[in-house]
Amino acid sequence: MNDDELRQALATLDAYKVQLDALTQQSQILQMTFEEATRAKETMAAIRDAKEGDEIMIPVGASSFITAKVTSEPKAIVGVGNKISVEKTLDEAVEHMASNVTELTEALKKLTDTMKEMDAAARNLAVAVQQEYQRRQQ
Repeated sequence: MNDDELRQALATLDAYKVQLDALTQQSQILQMTFEEATRAKETMAAIRDAKEGDEIMIPVGASSFITAKVTSEPKAIVGVGNKISVEKTLDEAVEHMASNVTELTEALKKLTDTMKEMDAAARNLAVAVQQEYQRRQQ
């Protein structure tokens, strides 16, 4: 490995680090979105499965809950994208959220796979750079 190749390898390692940091942040955001969608789906399913007049606890965020009574035909307002929300029956809302959870699961898996591949490439390159440094010190 000549000096130019070594410099290029070091620059590539830096680029991998920046990309992995960005992917880690994206993964954290996706994970939070996944958890939020899962909680919403579970809450709507619990309301759907409750009987009229039942008192249930509804999560409102920050580990806080409110008590509510179930009405005869509860509805949900569900975000469908691009800051647009529509009213749905609870069956439709649960189905919609389940679909969102599935999409988020797939996105997280793809992102994790990409991160693993990039991390492996970075490790291999780091080993090659380290070996080159050791070779030059001899």
